[in-house]
Amino acid sequence: MIRPGLLSLAPLLLAVGCTAPGQKLDRGTYDLVDTDGAQRVDHDMFPITPQLLAALSDLPPSGPRANPELEEQLQSYRYRIGPQDVLTVTVWDHPELTIPAGEFRDAEIQGHLVGPEGNIYFPYVGDVRVAGRTATEVRDEITARLSEFIQDPQLDVRVAAFRSKRVTVTGEVTEPGMLPLTDVPLTLVEALTLAGGATPEAALQRVQVMRDGETRTFDVLALLERGDMRQNILLQDDDLVYVPEGSFDAVHMLGEVETPGVVRMVRGRMNLAEALALSGGFDSTEADAGRVFVFRGGYEEPQIFWLDAQSADAMLLATQFQMQPQDVVFVAPTGLSRWNRLVNLLLPSVQSLWQTQALIDELRDE
Repeated sequence: MIRPGLLSLAPLLLAVGCTAPGQKLDRGTYDLVDTDGAQRVDHDMFPITPQLLAALSDLPPSGPRANPELEEQLQSYRYRIGPQDVLTVTVWDHPELTIPAGEFRDAEIQGHLVGPEGNIYFPYVGDVRVAGRTATEVRDEITARLSEFIQDPQLDVRVAAFRSKRVTVTGEVTEPGMLPLTDVPLTLVEALTLAGGATPEAALQRVQVMRDGETRTFDVLALLERGDMRQNILLQDDDLVYVPEGSFDAVHMLGEVETPGVVRMVRGRMNLAEALALSGGFDSTEADAGRVFVFRGGYEEPQIFWLDAQSADAMLLATQFQMQPQDVVFVAPTGLSRWNRLVNLLLPSVQSLWQTQALIDELRDE
């Protein structure tokens, strides 16, 4: 007797691909039947056509894009002194007031360390509030206060060591760590460069900048390849730059392809034709090229796209259909393939039945 467990597979094998090869599927529903045929689930399906590609097209502008906000910030940028910075104050013609910082003395060590309260001490002047101010503002105050003791003092104030402000770069960069903010403005792209550049596994199209509890995502790849300056920003103190790993940027290949599995997207990009080629193409004996499905989106409301790849012009459409991370591509089997699989499942039980009947017949003959 044939085992019921094997027969229970038949409804699924017969139901999947119930639409005949080559039959036109307009946007509508596609019936999925479970193993016992008791439940039917309808899903919207979108045939891949030139009209669909036009609707899905999110091609970026071909030329570079300016970033006026960043340009204004760079022009108005001024470094503001903070605690732990080291200042050097030079008073011309008054060496007694100037800390020697020549070739035998390190200005960073011998300079004026900004205390936790944001002050430095200077002879004759006393405590000077420097935190939150520019070097020019500090120079003006010391000059005004020192003029009570020295006629027409000439001063120069500089930051010898930048210690108070920094950004952190982590993730898929060659040299993760902290970078100091200096009197030269630091942008996102410059920070990545100073961190040694991105690793081959980096997902540059999803670089994150965390600031004040908020996270913004930037497509640095678009900046580097297309000159989209909108993907660059001026970094601030305590910013955290994170370059994620790109393993999420992959497409899952299932069904009748030569090499089912995960196909990694190069720089976060891949089209359907490339995904099929990288998985070895269609299985020449079992694949139904007329039913190539792309499943996209969440579990509750997935989008299903369908491509009839039996013609060359359809494969041209596949080159224009851009994949998204975690898309699932399924190549359905042919009707003959489904029948062969059903036979292969049933045949052992049938053969067992035949052998049992033959043994019974032999015993009866004896």
